[in-house]
Amino acid sequence: MRRAATVALAGGLLLTASPLAAPASAAPKPAPRPAPAVSAKGAYLADQATGTALYGKAATTPRQMASTTKIATAIVVLTTPKVDLNRKVTVKQAYRDYVTREGASTADLRTGDKLTVRQLLSGLMLPSGCDAAYALADTFGKGKTSAERTKQFIGQMNAKAKSLKMAKTKFDSFDGISGGGNNVTTPEDLAKLARHSFDNKTFRDVVKATSYKAAATASTGKTRTYTWYNTNKLLGSYPGAVGMKTGTGTAAGPCLVFAATRGSKTYVGVVLNGSDRYNDAAKLLDYGFGAKPTAKKIKLRPLPAGAQRD
Repeated sequence: MRRAATVALAGGLLLTASPLAAPASAAPKPAPRPAPAVSAKGAYLADQATGTALYGKAATTPRQMASTTKIATAIVVLTTPKVDLNRKVTVKQAYRDYVTREGASTADLRTGDKLTVRQLLSGLMLPSGCDAAYALADTFGKGKTSAERTKQFIGQMNAKAKSLKMAKTKFDSFDGISGGGNNVTTPEDLAKLARHSFDNKTFRDVVKATSYKAAATASTGKTRTYTWYNTNKLLGSYPGAVGMKTGTGTAAGPCLVFAATRGSKTYVGVVLNGSDRYNDAAKLLDYGFGAKPTAKKIKLRPLPAGAQRD
């Protein structure tokens, strides 16, 4: 039997080379998939379960976020200790006056009607109701006046951002209408908020619905039925889409926070100031799932006449 040869290296390490061992041939590595080109000025894609980033574009650059702010509004309410989703909130005229004054998107809440917190969350997230945002901030903030309560609620939103280590995020409104332009985030930060929010079952149930009907107690004592349609056209258009929130503003541009699930895998993503936000989202999700591109084939779910756009 032949002895293996022992070879001494200059550094003192001994390697044993056997003449019987054939040299191993490395398997060729697959070519990396090219990252998609997107219209958005800022974008991000992450694994929901692990937080692993799959894509980033200007991911840490702060930008205005418009109504994607309402994700924070919703999750602050939902993580309030002992929150009662069946608690009834009376709609104030101030909420209607606010959306009229700002020209804001609305759930068309009627003064004197009583809606549950759960219903208001759908009014917040589907038609992007700024009146619903006002109602929730006024209800869950602390203080003697509406101004004090809404200010304190925005403080809760900032505390939530701090707890999630959203270092470059600042909220100065409860709905994304920013008077001073200081309502900013980054794609990476907003993805952290999206992942945290998506862990909440009620939040998931709210944002995945393409429409929602709320039977509220009208000011007359009768029942009024509100019907809201989700402004997120990715739902019902992209296979596996399950949320999450649109946003549009003069400074922010078109924005979208999105999520999709296929099998056991869920990805969440962010598009800030994207002129083609839905195709951007489809491209990023295709990239994450390793799927054949659907972006060119995607046909967006139409919204009924009169439905809110955001």
